[in-house]
Amino acid sequence: MRTIQLKVSDKVYDKLIWFLNKFSPDEVKIVEEDSNFLANKKYLHAKLKELNDGKAEYITLDELDNRLDKIISC
Repeated sequence: MRTIQLKVSDKVYDKLIWFLNKFSPDEVKIVEEDSNFLANKKYLHAKLKELNDGKAEYITLDELDNRLDKIISC
């Protein structure tokens, strides 16, 4: 089975859902959008904007190692 994602206007949403519900669950299953996905998408878009704008903070491998050591030791 394949998964597709659609952006649907409010005007046709009910009609589209009605049509999709005509299929059996073996043929079409409606998958709701995951709120974690949306939050992650927003976060990653913000980080990409920082990179593109030249405002991203970079650290060395040693700094990363030190941060991870602090996190792990807690």
